[in-house]
Amino acid sequence: MNVSLNEIPWGAIAPIIVLQLILMITALVSCIREEKTNGPKWMWILVILFISLLGPVIYFVVGRRND
Repeated sequence: MNVSLNEIPWGAIAPIIVLQLILMITALVSCIREEKTNGPKWMWILVILFISLLGPVIYFVVGRRND
């Protein structure tokens, strides 16, 4: 299976990549600005960065404190 970069439908993939980056940046900024999180901040930053699409969602659902 040899796929050239010219054969990839960038028109469909580019918006998903942009949305992923926006979600990741928003989660990182939120994590850094939060005074307290559920667990250590360094762990949440790693989750956001390395678990791709689900990391930021997991942070917003579980990591933020609602005090």
